[in-house]
Amino acid sequence: MRNLKMTLAYVGTVYAGWQVQPRQPTIQGVLEARLTRMLKERVRIAGAGRTDAGVHARGQVANFQTASRIPSAGLRRGLNAILPEDIRVMQVDEAPENFHSRADACSKEYVYRIACAEVVSPFDAPFVTAVRGRLDTDSMSDAARRFLGRHDFRSFCPAQVRLEDTRRTIFESRIERRGDFVEYRVRGDGFLQHMVRTLAGTLIQIGRGLRPPEAAEEIIEARDRRAAGPCAAARGLVLERVFYEEVP
Repeated sequence: MRNLKMTLAYVGTVYAGWQVQPRQPTIQGVLEARLTRMLKERVRIAGAGRTDAGVHARGQVANFQTASRIPSAGLRRGLNAILPEDIRVMQVDEAPENFHSRADACSKEYVYRIACAEVVSPFDAPFVTAVRGRLDTDSMSDAARRFLGRHDFRSFCPAQVRLEDTRRTIFESRIERRGDFVEYRVRGDGFLQHMVRTLAGTLIQIGRGLRPPEAAEEIIEARDRRAAGPCAAARGLVLERVFYEEVP
């Protein structure tokens, strides 16, 4: 059996997230169905990140095992020929037998995009959250830095999540202004359900002056979902990259 590693890009707008769900279209479900049909064998895929409904990916990584001898390049071409246009296999590589896309990941990087323009182009709208009025990016940057390090991020996931350990390590957390757009870039060793979107929603509140930057630390210490800001819309979030080596 070969273990193949795929790098994937997709627009998550019409999908109920990555993970297979009954009677709903998902990225994993579509990929498994197409691969099973193409290779004429049952295929099960593991993904590095379980993106939420409506969330996009530029650098999702997944792996699966197969007895097929189709070369990697041929498999990529054949699979893209039968996938919907909003899912693309960017690369297929041979991986070690024990490689697992999620368990072996050292960190993942997400970007959340916010549009501050008075009018948002329809070519941008499906991939951003529009915010009316000015955002104080200095205050947002100050708050974003306070998320760095290892913390208990229980305040930033749904209250009904039942996990014994909600601590995660954030290696990078920064705000970038790009013309009429503000981007929040965050990289960590793992993320809780809705965590990045709730971090983004909290930073938007701070940027609008509804909270001071130091509120970020108070929210972490509260360990209570009610203390954090709203969960920002899924369409603004992209899984940019998965790292399998430590990043300096």
